[in-house]
Amino acid sequence: MRNSKSMSRYHMTRRAFLGAGIAGAMIATVGTGLAQQPAPAPPVPRVKGPRVWLDMDQTELDAAYDQSVYAPNLQQVVKRWATNSEGGRARLGAPQHYAYGPTSIEGLDVYRTKRPNAPINIFIHGGEWRLGAAKSSAFPAELFVHAGAHYLVPDFAWVQDVGGSLMPIAEQVRRAAAWVHRNAKSFGGDSDRIYVSGHSSGGHLAGVILTTDWPKDFNLPVDAVKGGLCCSGMFDLKPVRLSARRKYINFTDEMEHALSSQRHLDKLNAPVIVAHGTLESPEFQRQSRDFAAAARAAGKPVQLLVGEGYNHFEIIETLGNPYGLLGRAVLEQMQLAKT
Repeated sequence: MRNSKSMSRYHMTRRAFLGAGIAGAMIATVGTGLAQQPAPAPPVPRVKGPRVWLDMDQTELDAAYDQSVYAPNLQQVVKRWATNSEGGRARLGAPQHYAYGPTSIEGLDVYRTKRPNAPINIFIHGGEWRLGAAKSSAFPAELFVHAGAHYLVPDFAWVQDVGGSLMPIAEQVRRAAAWVHRNAKSFGGDSDRIYVSGHSSGGHLAGVILTTDWPKDFNLPVDAVKGGLCCSGMFDLKPVRLSARRKYINFTDEMEHALSSQRHLDKLNAPVIVAHGTLESPEFQRQSRDFAAAARAAGKPVQLLVGEGYNHFEIIETLGNPYGLLGRAVLEQMQLAKT
């Protein structure tokens, strides 16, 4: 006869065994059930449509000119531009504001340096030609002001407000640059040291400014602008015209040709820095590479900068850092770099 101690061990062992058996049976049952479930269907591969540009179909081309596809943090960075612009104004003070043209949008913010007869950098903001404002483009101002340069940001019309044409916008930014040349002394600037910078659609417009026929169109010196930065811009509008951007821009043959700066390199009379990030869309990277290569082939002084690990919206933030990719390059271009 078993004693109480052995009986206790027996019951414990039996309970453990039975528990293990039940658990095993459950696992086996569940496993059998799972095995009987159909596997999820693999995603249906997208059928590629007819080629529209290079090897891209319409869907791929539309995505290549839509930076939100390649920059999931778009809204975070754009909000950061605004926040950092507010911070810059808090430290530098509100900019002086000048009208460069007759319409209410044609205004220019001037962040002044204390250095007399100082060089000038005009920044052309981006935003697909239909967004953006000078107010949110002040984040690089401190770099220039502390280095001894004036930092200027013009406002200009959005394309939807001017009949879907880019021609009035190009005319506005060109007139803004001409106004700065003629009025530089009024805010302590040197008209012989004007530079232009631009990002995204503003990079496109900076290219337009740099390929302006200044003597013919504005009765100014051929080298009215002494240098420029075109960051993440578009320099041949043909593929842009084929993309979804045609839904809000009324492209014409005249517009495509006139505002494709890569086709007017004979009028490029200043050194230019061309830049893009490695995380940008393939088309924006190609546009910058091709523009730089074309300028080099035409014998123009050009520098191509590639921002490793930067997307379309992040790379322009390096313009506000004297040790950043773009900040360092532009200060060197303007001969303001610290030794």
